[in-house]
Amino acid sequence: MNPRHLSRGEFLSLTSLLAGSSLLPRRADAAPKPTAKPAPPPPEPPQGDSLRRSCRATFTGSTPEDAGTELIRLGEWIRDQGLPSDAYGQSAFIQGFEQKIAERLGFEAGCFMPTGTMGQLIALRIYADEGGTRTVGLHPSSHHVLHESDSHTVLHGLQPVVLCPWTRPVLADDVRNARERLGTLSVELPVRWLGGQLQTWEQLEELKRTCRERGVKLHMDGARLWESQPFYGRSYADICRGFDSVYVSFYKRVGALGGAMVVGSKDFIRTARMWRHRHGGNLFQLLPYVASAAMKLDTALERLPQQVRRAKALSEALAADSRLVVLPRPAQTNMFRVFLRGDAAEFSRRRDRIAREDSLWLTHGFGQTRVPGVVDTELQVGEGLAGLEDAQVVRAFLRLLDPA
Repeated sequence: MNPRHLSRGEFLSLTSLLAGSSLLPRRADAAPKPTAKPAPPPPEPPQGDSLRRSCRATFTGSTPEDAGTELIRLGEWIRDQGLPSDAYGQSAFIQGFEQKIAERLGFEAGCFMPTGTMGQLIALRIYADEGGTRTVGLHPSSHHVLHESDSHTVLHGLQPVVLCPWTRPVLADDVRNARERLGTLSVELPVRWLGGQLQTWEQLEELKRTCRERGVKLHMDGARLWESQPFYGRSYADICRGFDSVYVSFYKRVGALGGAMVVGSKDFIRTARMWRHRHGGNLFQLLPYVASAAMKLDTALERLPQQVRRAKALSEALAADSRLVVLPRPAQTNMFRVFLRGDAAEFSRRRDRIAREDSLWLTHGFGQTRVPGVVDTELQVGEGLAGLEDAQVVRAFLRLLDPA
């Protein structure tokens, strides 16, 4: 996480969030102090990747598939569908898929993008040019802040305005009380670094109204929008209504090779296509990426409600152990975060031992939080846990707390 965006107030918010749990020292003189730079989970070593791939199940979403097998399956699907190759995205199949996603989300048109980073930058640039205001309201854990190497500023001259504490989603009052006039607001639904937290329906609707009343363009960072639908119990079109544009991912949750979609009005998408070309994103052949998304999307969405229900059950079972803190409670999507007191490297060694003994990959890694001595990890319920009982998964995870 980028330390430039970690304020003392945010640190104290997280400390308060965990206060009273068994994770924090009880002595008054043992109050934790902010670390200079919270460390992200270390990259997976080659042997770790091999161990992960050898496991029969995973608590990180989906078990990795053999690359060759997956490409063969995709090729057979393309052949069975009788799909011809495209040229720079021009094909009836690709344009039909773009329209299908746009209509599902309640918009006029869509444009397939090679990456979500590209798609979102394009959306924010269009609004900045149209409105003449280059400020963009963001959550401190936004993709734009943490994961894109300041591309919104370096490439497009956009000025980020961090609106709220780390510990909750963006709300309407954050827009009303923004320290600068906002041209655009980019809202992540759900917030990945908060364990998939979402605004309530009433809060989301108030946020939409506030942006509309103040003339602020509202863009959705819907990298994990698919997972949000069971929480709201409404159609994707209802959830997206009131946003000016939406981005969705096809490799997150859906499991496609890659790619994303940006949807909006016809005029907006016409301009987005021009910017895709300017970004070098108009690939000579988009068919493999679009076909991979089309092949997997419907099945992935059908499975989501059951996975969200299972995430709630598993998160509550883990939270019953006083040595753990689970956020959010209850789980709102198929993902959540678990806070543990201890050393990240030691937990990783125990994870590897459990993987070798139980053939279950529990997590990609453990990251140091703003509270010294407390680490956290992200868990996702997906096809990777098929075939395992909840009790088996919980027992395996709790073994992380036991020394070797």
